[in-house]
Amino acid sequence: MARPRSFDEERALDAAMHAFWTNGYEATSTQDLCEATGLGRSSIYNTFTSKHELFRRALTRYMDTMNAAQAEILEDVERPASERLRALFTRIVEGEFEHCENGHSIGCLTVNSTVELAGRDPEAARLLERDLATRLTALRATIRAGQRDGDITSGRDADTLARYVNAVIGGMRISAQGGADRAALYAIAETALDALAAR
Repeated sequence: MARPRSFDEERALDAAMHAFWTNGYEATSTQDLCEATGLGRSSIYNTFTSKHELFRRALTRYMDTMNAAQAEILEDVERPASERLRALFTRIVEGEFEHCENGHSIGCLTVNSTVELAGRDPEAARLLERDLATRLTALRATIRAGQRDGDITSGRDADTLARYVNAVIGGMRISAQGGADRAALYAIAETALDALAAR
């Protein structure tokens, strides 16, 4: 009979996620993961099989958590689309200042992983593509609703605008990592909202 695990696997996964988020995949060593999770190498490998599998699970957990939080904002149909997008931008900006190391934002694990791995890790690329599709679907639906209601007046199609908003968010996250303050990020968000209201 197998012995029950004497640690909280979900907590270990969260700790590993933070290590990858802070340092990136390549720069996070197995020893770093041991220190972050409080587990020995054998426990890590017995539970997660490999560093790459642990990363895959941590990245998936991060994506699912972030997408659920963003969907809650974007699916609030009681609010006009522009207000939902403004609330999403606020969530993004404030989130950048919740997760800091040495006075700087650690950014977004999805954006960081796209830059580091999308071009050379096929499994990570598939996860990132699926995540992008999920985010674009939610943004597109919100923008279409805004266009129907006259709340979003840009003549661009909803798919193009969804990709634009997604790119703005990615740029905001990278800007925060580079030291941009709240005022700068909110100015970027306001500019994006202005673009959605352009005729």
